[in-house]
Amino acid sequence: MSYMENIYICLAAPLLMAVLCLRGNVRRTFLFLLSGMTACLLSAFVSSFLAGITGTELKDAVYEIVPAVEEFIKFSPVLFYILVFLPEKRHAISGALVVAVGFATLENVCFLTEQGTSELLRLLLRGFGTGAMHVVCGMIVATGLYFLWDQTWLRLLGTFALLCLAITFHAIFNIFAVQTGIVFWVGSSIPLVLILTGWLLLRKRISITE
Repeated sequence: MSYMENIYICLAAPLLMAVLCLRGNVRRTFLFLLSGMTACLLSAFVSSFLAGITGTELKDAVYEIVPAVEEFIKFSPVLFYILVFLPEKRHAISGALVVAVGFATLENVCFLTEQGTSELLRLLLRGFGTGAMHVVCGMIVATGLYFLWDQTWLRLLGTFALLCLAITFHAIFNIFAVQTGIVFWVGSSIPLVLILTGWLLLRKRISITE
């Protein structure tokens, strides 16, 4: 058993215990968080398998295979939730974001375990950047669910198009993340800037409506 499975078990075990004990919205949140971590583990297996059978080198798989695999698998728990439970729109949107957070959490812990803390500043930016990137991709899909929710055919096509947009953004981020120097710093900062900008715009909109 590799270090990733060990980390997953250590993180997932207390979450699973919480899921069994809690009820209501809090339980749903923990389930989505656990689903995000599970999606991260499955994505690693699927990406490695596809890279092996296609003969793709690791450095190329990072932006040719990994983004598509991760975004599709990351969206699958939300899609299952929508199709089976027919939730309210706000619950589906928040679920997409929490799954993205769970995915980013396991990925960052595994990255820390593999890389160590010799370059703490780079590690911090990489960690925050990766987490922000997954949240941005989750927000892209959640936006489709929000604005296209009322028409089924438009929801399907539009969400698929936004999922492709999330994959493209993910791939661009991965290209920056494997670089060094100023390219790495700028690329890792882009998701953080996007989230900060979105937060400021949301606050401004709320203040105007009030």
